[in-house]
Amino acid sequence: MTQTYPCLIDGELVTTDATLEVLNPANEQVVGLVPACGPDELDRAVAAARKAFKTWRKTSFEERQAVVQGIAGAIKANADELFRLLTTEQGKPHAQAQMEIHGAAGLAAAQSTLKLDEVVNQDDDTRLSRTRRVPVGVVGGIVPWNFPVMMAIQKIVPALMSGCTIVLKPSPFTPLTTLKIAELIKDVVPAGTVNIITGEDSLGPLITEHADIDKITFTGSTATGKRIMEGASKDLKRITLELGGNDASIVLPDADVSKVAEQLFWSSFSNAGQICVAAKRIYIHEDIYDELSQAIADYAKTVKVGDGSEQGTGVGPIQNKKQFDRVCELIEDAKDNGYKFLVGGDVDPSGSGYYVPITILDNPPEDARIVAEEQFGPVMPLMKFSTTEEVIARANNSEYGLAGAVWTADADKGVEIAEQLETGTVWVNEYLHISPFAPFGGHKQSGFGAEYGIDGLKEFTYAQVITVKKDAFA
Repeated sequence: MTQTYPCLIDGELVTTDATLEVLNPANEQVVGLVPACGPDELDRAVAAARKAFKTWRKTSFEERQAVVQGIAGAIKANADELFRLLTTEQGKPHAQAQMEIHGAAGLAAAQSTLKLDEVVNQDDDTRLSRTRRVPVGVVGGIVPWNFPVMMAIQKIVPALMSGCTIVLKPSPFTPLTTLKIAELIKDVVPAGTVNIITGEDSLGPLITEHADIDKITFTGSTATGKRIMEGASKDLKRITLELGGNDASIVLPDADVSKVAEQLFWSSFSNAGQICVAAKRIYIHEDIYDELSQAIADYAKTVKVGDGSEQGTGVGPIQNKKQFDRVCELIEDAKDNGYKFLVGGDVDPSGSGYYVPITILDNPPEDARIVAEEQFGPVMPLMKFSTTEEVIARANNSEYGLAGAVWTADADKGVEIAEQLETGTVWVNEYLHISPFAPFGGHKQSGFGAEYGIDGLKEFTYAQVITVKKDAFA
């Protein structure tokens, strides 16, 4: 019998008569059932969060820290069970699932140390003025399917550390591991502070427009982010949006081909390319283009595509049918336009599972869909460039501005180029490193606000200035 995973509302595990099926993308088999929550369950969760907020907002830093560290401990203690469940519902290989689970525990532990201290603006003979940060209130968190656990934790933890309470909605494609964590932390978090409910995509707008939710934090597509921003505008909810990206990597001619080929591959193909900051456009200087593109293609042929639970798998399936169809459409468009493939390009329609072979294109034009659009799959275009000025302009020629990278033996030159890229994060000689202590957010249509670090924590608060005039009644 297929297991049903309950939601968490007001400290209790809750089921509904109607349920949703969750599929394993490796074989399209049902691996779990979750509640199909609607307006009634949402109202209960929000009411519980509102009630809990009255008490939680008054807790000390030490009390909040203890609860968040308890969450980190629960995840770490059950990591073996959690990473296997994550692979089953999301598709990523076991090694990458382990990284996400342990990374989520580490993120919670690290962010439990972040503290918003008061700032003294003025302290003289006339007055004392100070700025304190006060919690926004009830937060609505909406989580995507590519990193469901990490994204849930990066919303739950700053909400709690700032004194807020939260109602979290996992993606209907990947809710199981998050609900298992909800069960594990049920007695760790005070009732009502963390509520986790599941439902169809239609539940998202109900959260966005709920009159008793004060802030929305969302990770997902730019198109959905725009709708959320519109819905939240009706009562001026605070919002944090981490949205799409079409992230460019620039490889200068002094880069060591033997060292960067493998790193560039994984910067694009980790999690089957389903990473918002994955390298989605790689620009290689013409002096090393042929050598490096061949080295990347050769390495790609050594990587196994398959079921993430099988030993040796490096790239798993696309997580869901909708995304699978989109990636296949982009590949077919490239074929129709006669673009050259270095590796892959042929999707086998037979069999079960949403598998797309590792696909690398050889110097398609800048206006190709595979270049201009975010692929979010195991497809990577390599492009040739001649001058630094040219490649900077090409990298910036996008509506997105989430992340990017520069690869060079000259770190100073790398920084010089990084400072000219119109993105929120730029790496020099590495990729996919995000610190819990540094802000992360996009420019242009890649986002609104920031996550991580003190800047991310402030997103869950208001600034309140209190000024006391001295000797007013002297």
